[in-house]
Amino acid sequence: MYTNFQNHLQKELADIKEAGLYKNERIIASPQSGEITLQDGSKVLNFCANNYLGLANDPRLIAAAKEAMDTHGYGMASVRFICGCSDLHKALEKKIAEFFGTEDTILYAACFDANGGVFEPLLTDQDAIISDALNHASIIDGVRLCKAVRYRYKNADMADLEEQLKAAQAQRFRLIVTDGVFSMDGNVCPLDKIYELAQKYDAMVMVDESHSAGVVGNTGRGVTERYNLRGKIEILTGTLGKAFGGAIGGFTTGKREIIDMLRQRSRPYLFSNSIPPMVAAAGCKMVDIMSETNELQDKLHSNTEYFVGKMKAAGFDIKPTESAICAVMLYDAKLSQVMAAKLQEEGIYVTGFYYPVVPKDQARIRVQISAAHEPEHLDKCIAAFTKIGKELGVLK
Repeated sequence: MYTNFQNHLQKELADIKEAGLYKNERIIASPQSGEITLQDGSKVLNFCANNYLGLANDPRLIAAAKEAMDTHGYGMASVRFICGCSDLHKALEKKIAEFFGTEDTILYAACFDANGGVFEPLLTDQDAIISDALNHASIIDGVRLCKAVRYRYKNADMADLEEQLKAAQAQRFRLIVTDGVFSMDGNVCPLDKIYELAQKYDAMVMVDESHSAGVVGNTGRGVTERYNLRGKIEILTGTLGKAFGGAIGGFTTGKREIIDMLRQRSRPYLFSNSIPPMVAAAGCKMVDIMSETNELQDKLHSNTEYFVGKMKAAGFDIKPTESAICAVMLYDAKLSQVMAAKLQEEGIYVTGFYYPVVPKDQARIRVQISAAHEPEHLDKCIAAFTKIGKELGVLK
C-alpha cells in the first residue's frame, strides 16, 4: 500500500518544488536576537523573527526559567485538569488577565490551539461567526471545527462587515473575529469601528493579539489599548511565542464565564500537555518587565518609525503599517525569492512571501523590526535593500 502512496507524495513534493513553493528550514546556530549566527558560521542581521521586543534571549527571562527548573522541574507530564497545573501556571494566567484588563485567562500549548479550541465549546449551529477574510490560518481551522453558521467580510471593510451582521441576525448569538495585526500586511484592525458595529447589531468580538500584543498601543497592551477598549472585548487570544519571549505557549483571555467554559470543553486544553513550568515562570517575568518600564516598546516604536520612513524615502512601495511589520511590495513571486537570497548575501536575513501565502501578484518581503535592533542594524538593512533594489530594477 505504501508504495503507491509514496509515489503519490513524491509527485506532490516534486510539483511543489517545481512551482517554487517548497519550504526549506534555515538553520540557526545561536540564540535568537537582532544578530544571529547561521549553521555555516556566518553572521547575519535577523529581520524576519517575531522577536518584537528582543526578549527571546533576555537574561532576565533565562534566569527565571532556570530558577523554575530547579524549583518545579522540567515538565508537568500531564494535562492541566489531571495533575498538570502548577502555581506558576495560575500566576501567569492572572498576570496576563491583569496585563490586558480582562477577567480571566486560560493557557494553551500555542495560540494555534487557543484559536482552534475557542469556537466549538461556545457556539452551535444556532449561532454565527463573522470572520475577516485575512484572519490567520488557526482561526480559519478553528471556525471549521465549529458548527456555527459562517460569514466572511473583506479585510477591514466595515461596510461589508455591516452587511454580514445584518444577514447574521437570523442566528442566536453572533461573534465577530479579527486579527489584531494582519501578519502579512502589518495593518491594525479598525477595532473601534468593529466594536461600534458589534454594539449596533448585538454581537460579541474576538481579537487575536498574536502580532499586536507587546507592539501596538503606547504600552504594548495591544489593539484594545490602541482604541481605548480595554476590558470591553469578550475574547482575546495571543501567544508567548512572539513579543512575549518567543518560546511556546498561547492563551485566551476575556470574560470569566467564557474562560470557565473553555476549561470544561476546549479540546486542545483538555487533551494537550501543560506548558513547561520554566516557560510559565519566564512568562511571569516578561509581564513584570513590561509593567515596570516602557523602554522596549518605546525602542520598538522608534525603530519601526525610522525604518519605514527611510525605506519610503528610498523609493520602496511599503504597505501602510501601525505595527512592527513592514511589507516591502515586489508583486512578482520569483523576484521576492531572488531579492531575499541576495539580501542574505549582504548579511540581511529576510523572507519573500508569495502565493498562496499572499494573493497572486502580491509578492513581498516582510521585514519585522525588533527592539533588539540597534540604529546601525537598521541602517545596514536599509543600505542593503537600496543596493539590491537598484540591482534588480526595483528602484529606478
